Amino acid sequence: MRLALLLYHYDPRDPVSRHVRQFAAELQERGHHCRVYYLSWQGEPLPGAELRRVPARALKEHRREARYRDWVWRDLEAEPVDGVIGFGLMPGVDVYFTAGPCYLDEALTGRGWGYRRGGRFRRIAALERAVFAPDSDTEILLVSGTEREKFERHYHTPAARLHLLPPGVSPGRRRPEDASRRRRALREGLDIGPLDYVLLFVGQDASAGGLDRVIRALARVREEQPSVNARLMVVGHSAPRQIRQLARKLDTLEAIEFLGARDDLPDLMLVADVLVHPARRETDVILPLEALVTGLPVVVSEGCGCAQHIRDSRGGIILPSPFDQDLFERAVLRMLDGIYRADCRESARMYLRLTDLYTLYSTGADLIERLIVTRRQGSTDQASKTPNG
Repeated sequence: MRLALLLYHYDPRDPVSRHVRQFAAELQERGHHCRVYYLSWQGEPLPGAELRRVPARALKEHRREARYRDWVWRDLEAEPVDGVIGFGLMPGVDVYFTAGPCYLDEALTGRGWGYRRGGRFRRIAALERAVFAPDSDTEILLVSGTEREKFERHYHTPAARLHLLPPGVSPGRRRPEDASRRRRALREGLDIGPLDYVLLFVGQDASAGGLDRVIRALARVREEQPSVNARLMVVGHSAPRQIRQLARKLDTLEAIEFLGARDDLPDLMLVADVLVHPARRETDVILPLEALVTGLPVVVSEGCGCAQHIRDSRGGIILPSPFDQDLFERAVLRMLDGIYRADCRESARMYLRLTDLYTLYSTGADLIERLIVTRRQGSTDQASKTPNG
């Protein structure tokens, strides 16, 4: 089949772009031709794919994206394909893939009324509604059961159009056989004692990820358990000024290492004792699951996209909504118990034997093939019923 993949901007550091690359590779391996439309491109081209830059220009990004959509549809009318797959909010595509949150739900629960009166909200909400509305015929692939429920609640999207995929954890993140030995060596190299209690926080957005909540929990652990050398590793950004001010105020600054962006996260997960992810807004569906398969217990917000896997695996603690700081701090204190952490690891190990967390792209490609073939057959059948068919 000839397939068109649509995204606005390609950047290898961006999760959406990584999904495009992986899906294109999987589909091409199955013999399909992939034509990729884009506005801007950073990094290496996709091997074997036909890349088409859309020459849309405008001073404002939303107008540029609107012109992109118009140009793409005109180009597809001139050179048709068998199916169109969207990796951004684009009405009219055959299949839409999302690994992100429901925008409308975030705007209603995490933003003020002033934001919802603005033009940006109206534009993005309208695009999302056009994709998820009951009268749309776009098939939707997504990786979070939590977000699926939100789309159904806000847009009344028919359940038959919402296809839940495995979350797509890399098999390379599985806990290595020599994990205990590597953990000891890595902790020695980082000057971390065998009895030190190490929290791990990962996130680009300190506010959305709840880093301030983590720092308050660290302060409570150090206050209530002064004999424990509790530490926090922060991966993903250098600390914003207000975060450093909070840490200084709570006398925890010297116990925090701001590591910035790192490419050795699997090693840091072996070093840590617990991943803390008390997010205000979902920032990373995959992160807690990567911890789970590494053998790292987690403390996560109930609204995180992978909460059901954490609950079913008993691989950590899920914080109920609405968020309660005291409950979070008590969960972090609970994780001080090494026996409890070992139970979390063993429960997760048993769960992972029976659960597919890895085949996002192959399962997604299966669905794309089936959905597009079904659409083509439906169009052919409809044409044969017309007087001129």
